[in-house]
This record gives sequence, structure tokens and C-alpha cells, in this order.
Amino acid sequence: MAFTAEVRQIVGDEHCLEGPGLDPRYAQDLWGSDRVGDPRLVVRPADTRQVSELLRLCSAHRRPVVPQGGMTGLVSGGVPGPDEVVLSLERMNTIEELDPTTRTMTVQAGCTLAQVQDLAAEHGLMFPLDVAPRATATIGGNVATNAGGLRVLLYGMMRDLVLGVEAVLADGTVVDGLHKLVKNNAGYDLKHLFIGTEGTLGVVTRATLRLSPAPTTRYAAMCGLPGLDAARELLHRLQSGLPGMISAYEAMWDSAYEVLLPLADETALPLKGSYPMYVLVECSGVDAERDFERFSAALAGSDDIVSESVLARTPQEVGALWAVRERIPKEVLKMQPLFGFDLSLPAARLASYLQEIHDELRSHWAAVRLIVFGHLGDGNVHIAVVTGETTRQRKAQVEEIVYRAIARHEGSISAEHGIGFEKLPYLGYSRTPAEIALMRLLKQTIDAGNILNPGRVLPVQPDGGQR
Repeated sequence: MAFTAEVRQIVGDEHCLEGPGLDPRYAQDLWGSDRVGDPRLVVRPADTRQVSELLRLCSAHRRPVVPQGGMTGLVSGGVPGPDEVVLSLERMNTIEELDPTTRTMTVQAGCTLAQVQDLAAEHGLMFPLDVAPRATATIGGNVATNAGGLRVLLYGMMRDLVLGVEAVLADGTVVDGLHKLVKNNAGYDLKHLFIGTEGTLGVVTRATLRLSPAPTTRYAAMCGLPGLDAARELLHRLQSGLPGMISAYEAMWDSAYEVLLPLADETALPLKGSYPMYVLVECSGVDAERDFERFSAALAGSDDIVSESVLARTPQEVGALWAVRERIPKEVLKMQPLFGFDLSLPAARLASYLQEIHDELRSHWAAVRLIVFGHLGDGNVHIAVVTGETTRQRKAQVEEIVYRAIARHEGSISAEHGIGFEKLPYLGYSRTPAEIALMRLLKQTIDAGNILNPGRVLPVQPDGGQR
């Protein structure tokens, strides 16, 4: 009670929420993982000063803290236990500055991705990061998980789009690194301690984002292809023929595209035929007179590997093609129970990897289905495994098969969603013992009391630490 009273003095009574029975949005990932939290204390600070005071207080009382953004993750990294303080940054949602000279934007961590995108567009600029839950995903969460999304192929991950970060350490120390410089080699680049580390080393409170000139043309095409080799070859041809213009390249295996067939009346499917592979390619540029012709010609020049294609020229047509791609995960999530995976593999290994895990899974579940789609241009695929069983009791067995094979094919168990709780047992399949030891050393050094997101990314040791 004394601890809660001090919390209330910092944030005010209305922003210190006590449970049980708190809003479910504080308890579970947006997509609904197996882990459901039990938040008993949710604190909503208004600014960096309050975050600093709260962390100093929690450190003194050795109270574990779980930072939360929009809760759009997939690995339960923000899902709290009953003894953990939920630090929600939802009130810190101000865009502080858009600087058109440096093409930067400085924002608080609780700003949504959509807010940032919309303001950049008003100034003829673009923040390239894009993920489906853009209206609820926050910048702080995007930074903490090093989000990827739809246009990594041309613009890179969140790490490539952040110039500076302000973060608060476990003891309340504010690390102000809100730099606008593209080139800054003055010592260690400390922002990388907080980008992609899932709130385990510090709480991101503000960020300076790198904007790009907005393209004036945007076209797309949906293509049916005879297989994965043709899809990879088409990407290489388009990138060579249209350098710097292919902004997205999304792949849908037939198993994924087929989930839309029953919805043909409400989601217009662009292609008439059925194919082993479908790709959605987006082309962006600045020459309104020539870009569409160049894009059309590049596709026409690949008719030896493209079985069928439909081009989209207007924003409405482009949006309709993207609606097809974005509908797939929504429909796949209805196929419960399923087991979802976010993986990254070298392009040359992808086909053999998928065949290998399909064969091994089928040896245990004769009716198993692999529904595969994702950002093929950067090697990131999403796999939904449907075993045909009616329970999730053998989840660990499915995961072991999928992740063990990843190690053999030199891939990553997490392409863009982090480790959190869900992938914790499998970190060793993507990181060497030396790498994990260095991670533990960083955690022990920066958060000696282990109060920031304990048990995520690295396992808690018997003594309570993560070393």
C-alpha cells in the first residue's frame, strides 16, 4: 500500500489503476497468444520525468516493471504477471517536432505509427515503416522490437529509421540521445542498446525518426508463378530493371492464397488461375509520365516466368491488391488451434527448409497443413502450422521441429517480432553461447536488479538474475 501511494503521488490517482479485473488490453497481445497476463497495477505516466521517478521507485522496492505500447506483439513480451508493474506509455503520445530541413520527426513513445505516417504525408514526406496494426502499434514498441513490416526491402528495419533515442534506465537515469545526425561516430552508438532489446535494458520514451521524400507514384501487381524459384528470379529481374523502385515484395504460397477462396464475393481476388506461388510487388517512384510504363515493361519482359499478372495503377486499385495480402493473416488466425512462426532464412535455403519441416511434422500429424506467406524480398516468412488436433497440448513438439530445423539452415527463429516469452527456450538455435553470454553481461551491467521485463529474451536464473 505504501508503494502504491508513492506511485499515485507521481502520476495522480486516475493514472494508477489497480486490479484484478483491469482492462483486458493490458493482459494479452493483440493477436492473442497462449499467455494471458494478470495485471494488478497499471501506471500511465505523462512524460519522461514521471517514467524516471517511477523506475527509480520500482528499483528501490525491487518491483519488476513491464513496459507496454500498443500490445500488437506476437511473443508475449508485454504480457504481465500479477507481481509486475505495467508501465503503459499510452499517454505519452505527442509528436513534438517535424523538421523538414533535416527530414526528421521527434515523437513520444506512445505515438502510433499511423500518427507518424499521417503527419509525414501532410508535409510531402514519408515514414517508411508499415505494419498491419498501424493504428495501434506505437513507436516505442516499434523501437523496442526493431519492427520490420512491409517495406524493409527498400527502406530497412526500424533500426535503420531511428536516428536518436531517449531512454530511461532501471535506476531512473535518463539517457538523452535524441540526435538528428545521420553521421555520428562519437563513441558507442548507444541507441542500439534500446532498439530491438524489448525493454529489457531501458524504457524508450522518445525517438527521433528519419523521414524520406514521399514517392509521387505507387503501382502494384499481383502475379501467379510456377514456384519459389520463379518468384526469386522475378524479384531479381525487377530490382535490376527498376533500381531503387521495388518497395515491397510479398509472397503467398498456394496454401495461404487458398484461404481467401471462400471469401471471393467480399474480397475480390485479382487472378483467374490457380498457381503454386503468388506475389504482390509494389513499385514506387517520382516520374508520373514514365514509371507505370517502365513497371509494365519490366513485368512483360518476364512473361517466361510469370503465368498471370494483374497491374494496379490507381490508388484504389493498389489498395485492393494490398487488401488481398492483408486479409490472409486475419483469416489464418481463425483456424484455431494453430501455431504461428515468424522466421528468416537465406533465400537459397527456404524451399528445402519448408520441405524438411513439412515432412517431419507430417510424420507426427498426417493431416498437417503449412500455410506460408510473408516478406519474401527480405527472407522473412510467416508460417502457420495447423496439425488437425483440437488442442494445443503438443505446442512444444511443433515448435521444437520448426526451430531445430532453423538452426540447421542458418536462419533466425525471429525475423521481426522478437523473443519475449514465447521463443525463450529456442534462443540457442539462432545465437551462439558467446552471443548469449554477452547479452547476459549487458543485462547484468545495465539492469543489475533485473526489474525491466524480467524473463523476456533471457531466462531468469535461480538467484533471480538473468545472467
